[in-house]
Amino acid sequence: MIIILFGAPGVGKGTQASLLARKLGIAHLSTGDAFRTAIQNQTEVGKIAQSYVDEGSLVPDNIVASIVEEAMQGPAYRNGCILDGFPRNRGQVDALNSILVGRGLRVDKVINLEVDNETIIKRLLGRGRNDDSADVIEHRLNIYRHETEPLLEYYSQNGNLITVDGVGDIAEINRRILEAIDDHSD
Repeated sequence: MIIILFGAPGVGKGTQASLLARKLGIAHLSTGDAFRTAIQNQTEVGKIAQSYVDEGSLVPDNIVASIVEEAMQGPAYRNGCILDGFPRNRGQVDALNSILVGRGLRVDKVINLEVDNETIIKRLLGRGRNDDSADVIEHRLNIYRHETEPLLEYYSQNGNLITVDGVGDIAEINRRILEAIDDHSD
């Protein structure tokens, strides 16, 4: 089973992916963690990604996809995974589809965590991270709106999209997600 957790920065994708992975018995594939692992292990694609990071450049979609594909080759991902942070644009959607076809898999569910901007900004500012200033948060939300949010239409047309209210306590949001998955099972 392949589940994509979708939503703007700060909606709780990573938290919910970890909870879902435990409850559903499938691995959580965080793109950020996959990047760090590839770079730390100095894999071929990790070295290429590191060169972009060192330059302060965006890592191209094909490199991001290669890192995800490399991570998915691990035994933990044999039965699928919950993707968090990938895909972020149409090029990455196409790359993911290609990876999955090669493994005889498909995207089963796309869970869109819907949270209003005011709540997102409050959550991100509350994390206390250096890169979570109001200007940076607004910039990240703009990138999401222009590059990633349009993917919701694609997944909606494919019948994979489930939108879940992402406001509330972590356990309540998780319950909503599990109920939505159950209600939309094939």
